[in-house]
Amino acid sequence: MHPRDLSSHSPYVPGSGIEEVARELGVDPDDLVALSSNENPHGPSPAAVDAIQEHAGRIHQYPKAAHADLTDRIAEEWGVDSRQVWLSPGADGALDYLARAMLSPGDRVLAPEPGFAYYPMSARYHHGAVATYELSPANDFAGTADAVLSAYDGERIVYVTTPHNPAGTEFSREQLLELLSAVEDRTLVVVDEAYGEYSESPSNIELLDSHENLAVTRTFSKAYGLAGLRVGYAVVPEAWGDAYARVNTPFAVNELACRAAMAALGDHDHLRTSVETARWSREYLRTELDAPTVESAANFVLAHVGDAETVAERSKQAGVVIRDCTSFGLPEYVRISCGTREETKLAVETLDEVLADADVAGVGTRG
Repeated sequence: MHPRDLSSHSPYVPGSGIEEVARELGVDPDDLVALSSNENPHGPSPAAVDAIQEHAGRIHQYPKAAHADLTDRIAEEWGVDSRQVWLSPGADGALDYLARAMLSPGDRVLAPEPGFAYYPMSARYHHGAVATYELSPANDFAGTADAVLSAYDGERIVYVTTPHNPAGTEFSREQLLELLSAVEDRTLVVVDEAYGEYSESPSNIELLDSHENLAVTRTFSKAYGLAGLRVGYAVVPEAWGDAYARVNTPFAVNELACRAAMAALGDHDHLRTSVETARWSREYLRTELDAPTVESAANFVLAHVGDAETVAERSKQAGVVIRDCTSFGLPEYVRISCGTREETKLAVETLDEVLADADVAGVGTRG
């Protein structure tokens, strides 16, 4: 007995976990600065923590009411019908639901390269095939309609990320509208807005009233600080919102995640602090780091450092954990998550010392 042929599947490569790195280095996790996984340095919303404690005694029950309450609350937030909100275990769960709803065996999807590895992974899990469109370092990996359409061949799903991971660049509203009008009727454009709260651009959810070939995914993992609870969602056109009941995993978002997410939505102070800190941090990284960086609208900055593996390793040894972007196909780049102001300053100081070693940084330094 063997599983089906999984040779075309690649495992997801996450950023290094802080406890894992602490064990490797033999240090206390509190002595490390964790800037590899785009986590919220302010932690979860205090209101979310209170909600978890309040509802912990109910985890023997399925989250029927909590699931419905959160769905309604998100719908209210965006001014859409509740049937348009597909609650999921993380935004990657929403990607799975959309793939279940859209793909028949052999259908193709079109994903950005570099980009989030789970787009092609989810498609292959659902027996789809994968094509890619290239994002160029020449224009800081910014997505455009032309870049997508140059590779487009009637795919069933086209993935767009804004802000993009790992570059932080945005796919403009103008470019998205051009793309939506150019693709075939059978094509769904999925816009991943996992980092949308950090951007100053409005969400593309507001386009759903006029476009039935668009879905938008969001998450509570980043700005709301609930990465460990795994709660996200898709917002889909009203005309096919009923499909959720046919593709949803029963009670996939747990009771505590639902309650915490509802509380986090109401904690405007925590969200404001998280966003303001990230915007300050990414600007500080861009202006103070001794390496070329990409202008970011997210809670991280992509830096061109030459030998990314060595830079990331030496930074880790010095106590600052960042993301080597080799797994994105970018062996000369590192991604640095936005920390607190103190963490960000320490990260820049540490990385500048690492980059000062010419045999490490190579062509990456400003010079």
